[in-house]
Amino acid sequence: MGHENIWFAHKGKNTKGRGFRQCRITGCRSGLIRKYGLNVSRRAFREIAHTVGFQKLD
Repeated sequence: MGHENIWFAHKGKNTKGRGFRQCRITGCRSGLIRKYGLNVSRRAFREIAHTVGFQKLD
């Protein structure tokens, strides 16, 4: 087994957890809203909330 085969043998192993999930708009991993399958960050959600169909209630 060559060096390249050993080096890339475990590629794709981490498919779960906080480090794997990211915002589908900005790509950041912090402040992620996963509810309803949104997978967007808090900052991005504030920009797209109205177009997605969420309403701000006072």
